[in-house]
Amino acid sequence: MPLLEHIGELRKRIIYILIVLVLGLAGGLFCAKPLFEYLVAAAPADNIELNTFSPWDAIGLYMKFAFVVSFVVVIPFTMLQLWLFVRPGLHEKEQKATLRYVPAALVMLVAGIAFGYYVVFPMAYSFTENMTETLGLKQTYGAAQYFSFLFNIVLPLAVLFELPLVILFLTQLGILNPGFLKKFRRFAWFLMVLIGTVITPPDVISDLLVAVPLIVLYELSIMLSAAAYRKRLAKQREWEREWENEAPSGAAGSGS
Repeated sequence: MPLLEHIGELRKRIIYILIVLVLGLAGGLFCAKPLFEYLVAAAPADNIELNTFSPWDAIGLYMKFAFVVSFVVVIPFTMLQLWLFVRPGLHEKEQKATLRYVPAALVMLVAGIAFGYYVVFPMAYSFTENMTETLGLKQTYGAAQYFSFLFNIVLPLAVLFELPLVILFLTQLGILNPGFLKKFRRFAWFLMVLIGTVITPPDVISDLLVAVPLIVLYELSIMLSAAAYRKRLAKQREWEREWENEAPSGAAGSGS
């Protein structure tokens, strides 16, 4: 396919993703109230009184919840569009193997959201509560601020849980290899620790509870990348042998 056709195909895939993003936002507006009521009824929000400090807070909350719903929908759809974009350059077996990333992306996304909401967020909330009590302050919760705090923790972790799939997918396409990932390991570890420090309370235990799973995800990505890379090299050697075996017979046929 010529370069301009590649660009046109990529443009089409991006347009599809944007359309699904907009549709997800529209659908998210209908899901916003039930999702809001579920989260408000769950701990720790069930023990606090949420307030609004601006006439725009309710509208902002609706948009935040709509974005979260659209985010959950558009991530696996983006993986599907990426697979459709690279599919013409893949063999039949590779097409079937890489198609599995689409449902896997949704599973890892949900796992990241669950980890952020049930593990990291309670720690961060408990720390802020303890600091408020230590300073003798009375906490008045704004609904917009509370859910911004929640989403700023959960959504980045949900994205980071896609890391093994993205690395494995790029390895199978020949864009990444385990050697590069190993050289990048120090910077990656530093980045994971930095993320754990930023989105959690400033204590060592909380930082480690987030940073360690992220580092484990990166190391798992290296292992998956190495396995995929070995398979890719084996397939390439097999294709080369088949081509070498076919080349003499083809040359003999042309000579006769």
